Amino acid sequence: MTKLIINADDFGYSTGVNLGILEAYKHGVVSSTTMMVNMPGAADAAALALAHPGLGVGIHLVLDCGFPVSKDVPSLVNESGRFYKMNELVEKAKLHDIEKELSAQIEKFFLLGLSPTHLDGHHHVHGQERIYPIVQLLAKEYSLPIRKVSADTNHPSNQFLQTTQTFLYDFYGNELTPASLIHLLEKSMSFETAEIMCHPAFIDEELLAGSSYNVQRARELAVLTDPEVKRFIEANQIQLVTYKEVCK
Repeated sequence: MTKLIINADDFGYSTGVNLGILEAYKHGVVSSTTMMVNMPGAADAAALALAHPGLGVGIHLVLDCGFPVSKDVPSLVNESGRFYKMNELVEKAKLHDIEKELSAQIEKFFLLGLSPTHLDGHHHVHGQERIYPIVQLLAKEYSLPIRKVSADTNHPSNQFLQTTQTFLYDFYGNELTPASLIHLLEKSMSFETAEIMCHPAFIDEELLAGSSYNVQRARELAVLTDPEVKRFIEANQIQLVTYKEVCK
């Protein structure tokens, strides 16, 4: 029997994102989420998480969206105080500022009254070559698993830290259907443990203004709550879990 994590990224981005993720958990197949503690909807997301303890909640580490949690990380931000976009970030960021900011995000998550299930990264920033070693040290310090970042069996994430056997990131884009998600579910069944990434949301102004991936999230929500998808999971005895059940 496959243990499958269906993780909704970007919890905390906005009210619409938060409510969409909760809808996909309560009436769909999402079992887990990861929170952006630096974004405007973080406090609202934390309240929703505390009210729904069955939803696994990890930390979505952020270095290229919104504003930092730390006050003094000059190599991470532009003249307006916002994080650089990914290309500039990788070029300009100093390692001590990265470690300071990521540590602050983890500590803020605890201050919100939550216990994290795992770590991953916005735009997979945790897998960047310069950044991953810092994330690995923090994961060890806090005894947290990290989302799989490489299919390479020699990658450190596969040697030192517990994670799922496979990570499926293909549920993304403009042509999402129940059939496309079922195809990924079929792929997951080749493994004992797997994770599928998703980004469901109700569309709100913050999402429209701040993210180029916006209307597609409403389609994701429709697919993730589609009865056909739920029937496939039940018929094939796929066990929807969180990182707590996968990495003990």
